Amino acid sequence: MRWYLTGVVVSGFGTTAMWLVSGIWVKSLTGSDGLAALTAFALWAPALLGPLLGTLADRVRRRPLLIVLDLAAAAVLPALLWVTSADRVWLLFAVLVLYGAQGAVHDAAEQALLATGFAKERLGSVNGWRMTAGESMKLIAPLVAAGLFARYGGGPVALLDAATFALAAAAFAAMRVREERPAPAARERGAWRRETAEGVRLLAASPVLRPLVAAGAFTMLLAGVNGAAVYAVVDQGLGRPPAYAGVLYAVQGAGSVLAGLTTGPLLRRIPERLLAAAGLALFAAAAGVRALPYEATALAASAVIGLGMPWVLVAAMTAVQREAPAEAVGRIAATANTALFVPNAVALAAGAALVTTVDVTLLLPVLAVAGLAWAAVTAAAPAAARAGNAPEEAPAEPGRTRS
Repeated sequence: MRWYLTGVVVSGFGTTAMWLVSGIWVKSLTGSDGLAALTAFALWAPALLGPLLGTLADRVRRRPLLIVLDLAAAAVLPALLWVTSADRVWLLFAVLVLYGAQGAVHDAAEQALLATGFAKERLGSVNGWRMTAGESMKLIAPLVAAGLFARYGGGPVALLDAATFALAAAAFAAMRVREERPAPAARERGAWRRETAEGVRLLAASPVLRPLVAAGAFTMLLAGVNGAAVYAVVDQGLGRPPAYAGVLYAVQGAGSVLAGLTTGPLLRRIPERLLAAAGLALFAAAAGVRALPYEATALAASAVIGLGMPWVLVAAMTAVQREAPAEAVGRIAATANTALFVPNAVALAAGAALVTTVDVTLLLPVLAVAGLAWAAVTAAAPAAARAGNAPEEAPAEPGRTRS
């Protein structure tokens, strides 16, 4: 566990730094706001192929795959030292797409490794610690990245990110995890496509996973609209300059760290569906409160958003790791990640249009009502889903998979 969390921390630091700097880098070289915004899309785009990419995590042992992926990223990132003028920005976009694809496979392999390498009753705690480790880096990395870029440019940030990937590979190499070698993959034509489709089918057919992933997807859809509205909240509601949004995001990050620390204890007492419902309800209520023109309520709402949203995501992630067959965890996890995070990217674009036509004092309360309604539906899950969604302390029968 120590080595795993070390890998998560160092790679999370580098990833957050690179994510922040890529947009600033493009903006500084081209002067284009549109191209700068496309850097986020370049990172997100490979998530659309998540189910296909996640199949790789089920065809090989996961720990060696994590090591190879991190070393490959460490080898590619130094190429960005060549990006010194506007006519070379295409290379940055190409690396960002590869970066996003690497992240999609890496996350699927991580979740599959956790599912097979740790006892099921510990998965909630492990995922909570993983969330805390990742979110804590978001409080530190932006300051370091912004300072490095302002003084030396984007090249040193790319080298820093490459170094963190190399350190993460070393941490994963030091892990002692017993993994069984996967069954030989079918090599006939269309086998990869059939395996990918099987992962999608297994997720869609699960009465436990389907409502949890749907709740997570809806949460991220609302989060995209909420994120697009943050500058309108800062400007119109609080009368602050745009940079004040950074304060709200920092407070939200602190809430997410708390969410990671509380997830494990909560999942030992309540089912995943109730944690997801509670998280969605907290997120929705806090988003609605943001419509009030008071700084104290805006700060409190940001903290509650940071607390509630990770609960939904960790609940869905933990359920996938517990419920999915061991030989298909990678595919199902990658499919779930696509379902969870693509709506956020879509909603960010749609929300940008909405905030120009709908006042946030109306938009955010409507968002809150929709989120609270979905939370109620999730909490009142059908009996079929409740049967397999027991708290951590109720282990499955030996030799059987929960359903």
